Amino acid sequence: MKIDRLISIIMILLERDKVSASKLAEMFEVTPRTIFRDIDSINQAGIPIVTYPGVRGGIAIMEQYKIEKRLFTISDITALLTGLGSIHSTLSGEEILNAMAKVKGLIPEEQVREIEQKSGQIVIDHAPWLGNKILHLKLSDIRAAMDDHRLLAFSYSDQAGRQSSREVEPYRLIMKDSNWYLQGYCTSRQDFRIFRLSRITALEVLEGTFLPREFDPGPLAPPGQEMITLKLLIEPPLRDLMLELAGEENVIACGDNRFTVHFPFAENDFGYNMLLRMGDQCECLEPPHVRAELVRRIKGLLAIYEGEDPGL
Repeated sequence: MKIDRLISIIMILLERDKVSASKLAEMFEVTPRTIFRDIDSINQAGIPIVTYPGVRGGIAIMEQYKIEKRLFTISDITALLTGLGSIHSTLSGEEILNAMAKVKGLIPEEQVREIEQKSGQIVIDHAPWLGNKILHLKLSDIRAAMDDHRLLAFSYSDQAGRQSSREVEPYRLIMKDSNWYLQGYCTSRQDFRIFRLSRITALEVLEGTFLPREFDPGPLAPPGQEMITLKLLIEPPLRDLMLELAGEENVIACGDNRFTVHFPFAENDFGYNMLLRMGDQCECLEPPHVRAELVRRIKGLLAIYEGEDPGL
């Protein structure tokens, strides 16, 4: 929105001696012509803007109008830019871009390069390699619905593939383990529910609004899902993955250049498919019933490729 960009430009100019139109255009991903129109709007609002010609020129607010305020340390600004950059990788939007520009406006000119280098030392990019345009559209629509307290309607497919039509009051978006989830109040179920965005289709933001009810987010966990601990035997290529999933204390060298892992496991299709994706580099040692279920699934898969009936 233009008003957000105007406020952001004012904050930057309050902190800097002067900034070129091309630099502001780069910050906000607009053209220099748009920046000059914004500057005219700021002038008309009563904030005195001056321009300096030449190579070292730029746009500035009259010095007498400025009040020096340093609210953040250099470390604070670096941390803010790192965090905003990680959000921008998945939730691209003008408000995030404006926030990043405001934070950059707090950087003293002589330290801009140093801080930009430091904030770029850590990159948290949640976006998938191939991208997902439909997911971004869903996120954008849901965020807009949350802002305006508008109802969502969509078709939802549960873990077993059963379809249902839902009407939901949206309250929170969560990314967990590279997947997006929506927490909201389902009017048909008369209860708060969690919906995985990849299972949502035909999403529609309705005209109807709702009065927000008391919402206690609580921990995000699959409903009715209990975790058990497996004992796995893995080959060296899986060690780094297991350190991330199970923690260093649960990955133990056992000789022969292999490792045993005490692995947290959910007994559902997702959990079993995760183990099967590890192929012959991972063997489940305990408990026996999980090992037996893996054998059953492997035989079923083998039967498909051999053209046999897995029930035989």
